[in-house]
Amino acid sequence: MFKSLFAPKPNELQALELYSRAVEQARQPAFYTQLGVADRIDARFELYTLHVLLLYVRLRHQDQRTADLAQKMFDHYVSALDHSLRELGVGDISVGKKMRKLGESLYGRMSSYEKALTEQDADAFSTAIARNVFESDDIEAGRALTRYAFASHAALANQTLVEIERAPDWAQISE
Repeated sequence: MFKSLFAPKPNELQALELYSRAVEQARQPAFYTQLGVADRIDARFELYTLHVLLLYVRLRHQDQRTADLAQKMFDHYVSALDHSLRELGVGDISVGKKMRKLGESLYGRMSSYEKALTEQDADAFSTAIARNVFESDDIEAGRALTRYAFASHAALANQTLVEIERAPDWAQISE
């Protein structure tokens, strides 16, 4: 009886699975070996954010059910960030401050990436990617990851929710 009371709701499980798919894709070795993303915590944060955003944008614009699913997936991401900070040894008193700073960074990135994606502004996206992922002012540093993100955005737009839930078809990672 109590088991069902505390069991995650189906939508929660779907959202968690989608978040897991975004993380799985962001962990592909090719980002590090082919595109030159540094294997550091901050660079992994950037790739996770990018992939969560790609799914978030795709789901948010379909209908209210998928918009709710997108929000729940995003909430799982924020919760995972909080959990990661705690695992890294950030004290309870500092977690709130760090999460606020991380939240501001997350919101800023997602806003600029989404705007550039929806406006098909590859230069703005490459500039943001170069700065955030590669810590560079050289727009060219972000070009390959921008091509991947735009191709993934287009691929996700052509997939049904069932296909995305089963296994999203991301773009190929190439230089």
